Amino acid sequence: MRALIFTSTLFLMVFHSVVAMAEVEEVQATIDKNPVMVDEAIRLTITANGSANRDAFDSSALLKDFVVGRTSVNSQTSIVNFDTKRTTTWVTTLFPRKEGSYTIPSFTIEGKQTQPITVKVIPVQQSDKVARDYFVTTDIDLQEAYLNQQLLYTVKLHLASNIERGSLQSPEMPNADIRQLGDDAQYTDIINGRRYQIIERKFAIVPQASGEFTIRGPIFTGEVAAPNTNQRFGFFNRTQQVNRVGPDITIQVNPIPKNIDYPWLPSEMVRLDEEWPQGETFTVGEPITRVVTLTAIGVVEEQLPDIPEFYPPNFKLYPDQSSTTTVEKDNALIAQRMSSLALIPTQAGNIVLPEVTIPWFNTVTEKTEYATLPARTVSVSPAAPSVAGQPSQSAPLPSSALDNPTSQAPEKPDSFDTDNKPASDISSTPSYLTWLFAVLWVLTAMGWAITYRKRRSLSTSSSASLVSTGKNSLSEADAFKQLKQTIRTKNSQDISAALQQWLKLLYPDAKGIISPSQFTETQGIQQPYNDLLSARFGKSSTQWDDKAFVQAIEVARKKAKESQRAGPQSLAPLYPSV
Repeated sequence: MRALIFTSTLFLMVFHSVVAMAEVEEVQATIDKNPVMVDEAIRLTITANGSANRDAFDSSALLKDFVVGRTSVNSQTSIVNFDTKRTTTWVTTLFPRKEGSYTIPSFTIEGKQTQPITVKVIPVQQSDKVARDYFVTTDIDLQEAYLNQQLLYTVKLHLASNIERGSLQSPEMPNADIRQLGDDAQYTDIINGRRYQIIERKFAIVPQASGEFTIRGPIFTGEVAAPNTNQRFGFFNRTQQVNRVGPDITIQVNPIPKNIDYPWLPSEMVRLDEEWPQGETFTVGEPITRVVTLTAIGVVEEQLPDIPEFYPPNFKLYPDQSSTTTVEKDNALIAQRMSSLALIPTQAGNIVLPEVTIPWFNTVTEKTEYATLPARTVSVSPAAPSVAGQPSQSAPLPSSALDNPTSQAPEKPDSFDTDNKPASDISSTPSYLTWLFAVLWVLTAMGWAITYRKRRSLSTSSSASLVSTGKNSLSEADAFKQLKQTIRTKNSQDISAALQQWLKLLYPDAKGIISPSQFTETQGIQQPYNDLLSARFGKSSTQWDDKAFVQAIEVARKKAKESQRAGPQSLAPLYPSV
C-alpha cells in the first residue's frame, strides 16, 4: 500500500513538473536601438519564459512596414533545486524602408501577449558630430527608361574600420534581369573629414515589364571586432554584427511606343558585320562561307532578333545553327548573334545579294534607326575547263551531286587509247590518275553535301532556332503545325519567331519582316498578335487569349490557300538584275 502511494505521489510530482514547464508565464519584446536611422537594422528579440513551440512566433505582421530578415530561435532549459525553467528566444532583423514613426505590433505566444513598441525612424545623419563607421549608398544612371533598356546601378559600401567578415546582397526589383558587371573596385576616399575604404559594385538592370518600380537597396551584413577590449580573451576576439541597407530608388519604365511595328530592340548602338573569303570573285560549284554578326549594346542575347537571310535562286544554301552570347565591357552588356551560312553558286555571272536590314530603337535619340549590310554584287565565274572525258565544270553544278548522296560518278569513256596522241599534248590526254582525281572530287562533294544536310536537319529540328533562308527545309504545313505548338507555351518571343517563319513560307516572295496586316488573308491575325504583345510589354495587365490566336491563324491559312489556288499574287521583283 505504501509503495502504491509513493508511486502515485512520484507520478503527480512529475506530472505537475511537466505541466509547469509547458506553461508560458510571460512574453517580452525588446529592440536594440530607438530611434534608428533609415539605413540601419533593428534587432527585435521576443523572449518567452516557459516551454513554447519553436514555431509559435509569426513575423508576417511586420512585413507592412519593414523588410524582415532571417529569424533565429534559441531554447534553454535549466534545473535548480528540482525547479525547471525553460526559455525560448526569437531574434529577427528588421530593416525600415522609410522615415517616420512605426509600431511593432504585439505578438501572441502560447496565449501570452507582448507589448507593442513604437519605433522612430530618422534620416541618415552625416556630420562631424555623428561618426558613422559603416553605411551603403546607391545610384542609378537613369530614373526613366524604356522596356528592356539597360540601367547602370552602382552600390558603394563605406567602411571606416576593418571588418572580420561580411556579405553584400544584390539589389532587388520585380520583373527585371539583374546581373553584376565585372569585379568589385576598392579604393579610399575622405568624406566629412573621415577616411573610408570603399568597395564599389556595379549591376546591369534590364526591366522586363513597364510601369513604376522600386529598386530595393542591397543589404550589407558583417561582423566587426567588439569595441570593448575587455571582452577579448585568449586568441579569440569577441565580434558584433553590423547590418546596413542601401537607399531604395524608384524608376519609371515606359512601354514600347505605339508606332513600333518591328521586333523591339532598344539600344545605344546596333551594328551588322559580315565576313567573306578574300576577294569577291567566286566559281560555280565551290562553297562560300558567309558569317553575319549582329551586335547590340545594353541588351541581353535573348532580345536579339533573327538575322534576315534572303538570297537569289542562283545559290544553294546550307545554314549552320546561329550562336548567341552576352559579354560585359565598360559597364555595359554587349549581346551578339552570329549566323553562319554556306553558299554554293550554281550559275555564272554577276549576282546581286540584297541588303540585310534590322530596325532598332535608339534610346538616346528616341528614334528608329537601321543596322544595314549594303547590297553587294558578286562575280561568279564558270568552273575550270574540263579535260577530255571529264564533266564540264562551266555548266551549273548538278543538283544531284549535292541533293542525292547516292548519285553516280560520270561514265568512263569506251577507250583509253592514247597511242595516237602526240606526246607533248599531255593536258588533253586522259589518264588513270586524272580519273582518280575526278572520282575523289565527286566523293568529296557527296560527303560535303551529307554533312551540310545533317547540319540543316539539326538546325530546323529545334523550335528555338527559327532560321529564315531562301531555301527553308521546313514545309509550310510543318511550320504551321510548329506555330500552333509554340502558341500553347504562351512565350511571346517564341511565338513571334514561329509566326514569322510560317508567314515567310506562306508568302515566299515577300521581302523583309512580314507583318500579319501586310496581306489581306492574314489581317485577322494582327489584333490577336497585338494583344499578345500588349500582355507581354504593355502597362496594363491585358489577358491574352491563345485560343483566339489559333483560330485566327487557321482562318488566315484557309483564306491564303484559297487565294493561292485562284491565281498567283503580283509582287515586285525580289532580286534586281544586273
